Amino acid sequence: MSTQLMRKVTQDAFGGPEVLRLVQAERPSPGPAEVLVRVHASGVNPTDWKHRAGGRFLGEPPFTLGWDVSGVVEAVGLGVAVLEPGDEVMGMLPYPGSGGGYADYVVASPRTFVRRPAGLDATSAAALPLVGLTAWQALVDVAAVRPGQRVLVHAAAGGVGHVAVQIARHLGAHVIGTASAPKHDLVRGLGAAEVIDYRSTDFAAQLSDIDVVLDTIGNDYGPRSLATMRRGGTYVSITPANVHPDLAETAEQAGVRTAVMLVERDHATLRELARLVEQGELRIEVAATFPAEQVAEAHALAERGGTTGKIVLTW
Repeated sequence: MSTQLMRKVTQDAFGGPEVLRLVQAERPSPGPAEVLVRVHASGVNPTDWKHRAGGRFLGEPPFTLGWDVSGVVEAVGLGVAVLEPGDEVMGMLPYPGSGGGYADYVVASPRTFVRRPAGLDATSAAALPLVGLTAWQALVDVAAVRPGQRVLVHAAAGGVGHVAVQIARHLGAHVIGTASAPKHDLVRGLGAAEVIDYRSTDFAAQLSDIDVVLDTIGNDYGPRSLATMRRGGTYVSITPANVHPDLAETAEQAGVRTAVMLVERDHATLRELARLVEQGELRIEVAATFPAEQVAEAHALAERGGTTGKIVLTW
């Protein structure tokens, strides 16, 4: 029997976008309790280019990046009952990886995926899982946001930020976002009651009585955010590599609880995010799409920062 081939992105060394190569590889097959998904689109996240540039927890190259995918179930392994061939799905692959989502095909547990919501195209579906799970886990599981609370979301037009604004609004919070001036209308349209231009205004001098901060930037944004918060509030950082060295001491003095988190796969939460999409409570902004052959260009754009929403590779 001839070997079936597919395309995937790999790298042989750490470095800039130029180290990414599209190559041919053997197509995987699903084992027991696994599904094979034909990938239509792969989300590009900051963790992707940070791993590409200098590793983290994937070990040494070669490896294939990518955790967000959407596509169609091609085949199922023995014992799979929750999905079947032809199902349109989206999901977040296991951390630290199961072969990588930058590929024509991926194999994973069926509970990695949920059915793609009605009305959400494959490109937008690939942009949702990692950022949606991150925002939900930060605001619901960690901060336990309640109606009426004042929630500050940094980089409110970014990948995690634009979803977090919508989730916080859904939870009944008074949402404040930081974003550059050209993005203010978008952030308000997502549900923010107030938007601050971080380029012209010191948010730390303008805000007070904040209950929850979602920090997607890190560094000095941590201590500066603490200055805006009520005692008993919760500060959540999703940038564990960029935590300011004074954060813990400053938080203790301010009477604020801090949490630094990495996103986890969660099938039940991904289903809830899909439900919010179907109900019109959540939408996904896609900044740009690139064919897989232009993965280096996609990473270059992502690494420059400042994009609105997500960047997506198409296959």
